[in-house]
Amino acid sequence: MLATFLIGLREGLEAALVVGILVAYLGRLGRRDVLPRMWIGIGLAIALALGIGAVLTFGAYSLTFEAQEIIGGTLSLLAVGMVTWMIFWMQKAGRTMKKTLEGGVDLALAHGGLWALVAIGFISVAREGIETTLLLWSMVQSFGDAPAALSGALLGLACAVLIGTMLARGAVKLDLRRFFAWTGGFLVIVAAGVLAYAVMDLQEAGVLPGPFSAGAPLDPITGAVAIGWGAFPFGWAFDVSTVLAPGSALAAILQATVGLMPVMTWLQVLAWGLYILVVGSFFVRGILSTRSPSSTASRSTSTRTDLSDPPRVIETQGAK
Repeated sequence: MLATFLIGLREGLEAALVVGILVAYLGRLGRRDVLPRMWIGIGLAIALALGIGAVLTFGAYSLTFEAQEIIGGTLSLLAVGMVTWMIFWMQKAGRTMKKTLEGGVDLALAHGGLWALVAIGFISVAREGIETTLLLWSMVQSFGDAPAALSGALLGLACAVLIGTMLARGAVKLDLRRFFAWTGGFLVIVAAGVLAYAVMDLQEAGVLPGPFSAGAPLDPITGAVAIGWGAFPFGWAFDVSTVLAPGSALAAILQATVGLMPVMTWLQVLAWGLYILVVGSFFVRGILSTRSPSSTASRSTSTRTDLSDPPRVIETQGAK
């Protein structure tokens, strides 16, 4: 629940900031009369995200076990790809987002089309919505407790809306650069766990070799699938289920936060470790590059901000 709460809070706050910028810009132009068009687009984006979640949740029950595992693993890989792309895209393009959004609004107002403003609202929120839906769905599939996971996500989204509203009204100031940096690091760890679960799905479906395939290494004494170094690379890496029960609260917390399970295959461990090593290294390097001496001075005045000053919001987003 904690993991999905943080995901809902982070992704919801990103969307709230984008919406806040659009609303502030239209207000500054004196064109609040076109706000209903933008709200239509935002509503359609939310409906699309909910629809995708419903299809993923209720649309696979008639499929075979192998087909469900292949679909689940593939969608989990897609979620990992989207999250990874978003993390690095925001590091590079976040500082120009304000100009991009305002340019889109200017173009839509110049052409005066109803659907142009609807499209601005839709595109601005749909990306965050689809990413959040895929990531939450993959996490629910991973550790199973759907009511708690969804409750955490909804609570996080509600807090994001509340914080976004307070920022827009200037009632609260938040160090957005630090917030997005920490939650970005947390997303890297969560994505590594989702990747490991995707590998397990594909191994269970027989797409990838592993303990469930005919070529699995066997223990010469027990005849069961081997565990440990002797089982590398297609057996079990470890099995600590005797000291950490798979259904226990601690196991659920570890799986939901850092993606580690009581029993994991070598391919899962390799995927998890490589993702943390490679993506984590690039993420930390991106964070450090935004703190270079030349940029620190210009950013130091824009770290703590609120939505009543949209340009400073964009600068802090870019540093996440």
